[in-house]
Amino acid sequence: MMPTPGDAPLVRAPELAALLGDPALLVVDCRSDLPRPEWGLAQYRAGHIPGAVFASLDTALSGPITPDSGRHPLPSPAHFAATLGGWGFTPDTNVVAYDQGAGIAAARLWWMLRARGHRHVRVLEGGFAAWQAAGLPTDTATPVRTPTTVPPSPFAGVVDADEVQRGLAARTLRLIDARGADRFAGENETIDPVAGHVAGARNHPFARNFGPGGLLLDEATLRQSWQRHLQGVEPSQLAMMCGSGITACYNLLALAALGVEGAKLYAGSYSQWIRDPNRRVATGPETGTEP
Repeated sequence: MMPTPGDAPLVRAPELAALLGDPALLVVDCRSDLPRPEWGLAQYRAGHIPGAVFASLDTALSGPITPDSGRHPLPSPAHFAATLGGWGFTPDTNVVAYDQGAGIAAARLWWMLRARGHRHVRVLEGGFAAWQAAGLPTDTATPVRTPTTVPPSPFAGVVDADEVQRGLAARTLRLIDARGADRFAGENETIDPVAGHVAGARNHPFARNFGPGGLLLDEATLRQSWQRHLQGVEPSQLAMMCGSGITACYNLLALAALGVEGAKLYAGSYSQWIRDPNRRVATGPETGTEP
């Protein structure tokens, strides 16, 4: 069963345009480029959806990197609450996040808000590119929003490396890696110092969820692409990962679009997994034989 409109994780540009000016609406620009951390803010300043605030992937949607973390650890609940408060967030806020395209970085904010219990959050399908293609207005002004006090709330639905190890060993966890098939196989690795994947993981590249223009695949096609991963397990036995916990969130968004709720995020992902040389790494294509 597909989600109800209130829970649908995506919104199209014309629908968002009709909401502009609603005081309950909070639009968040999440544009980012991993090799160029300054790029997103520069793009925001050059033009953004009217009223949008900017969220840096590195400072608003991630915490400080530590010797034990991955490349994009989750921020502390207190830090994220302070970020939300600076945007004037309340329990009644209707959040729409977007980035430059399909919604990879925006899906991170979508997941973070859902993981702290906020349901009124969606991702702009096709991102800023779709907004521009529709000929909709842009602005360069930084909005002034009245700050609020947001209580810290822990992120639910997160698994750590130890839980992944135990779940894989007991065959009670199905781990899905959102990286491209080449990086999963240990080929063309240019980001992490150890090539390969978590031994026992399956592969579902995040780009397999959407087509031209960054639009999510139709329901039948999307469901078919996920079918083999969903067979034989409950959603709570699924965990998504990637290189650093970003693109994995888009896999979670795609599942939510299918009405599949309860899958978890291995937030540390591969870049954290390889911090410990005792954790098993494999190379080669996915075999699809894991539980």
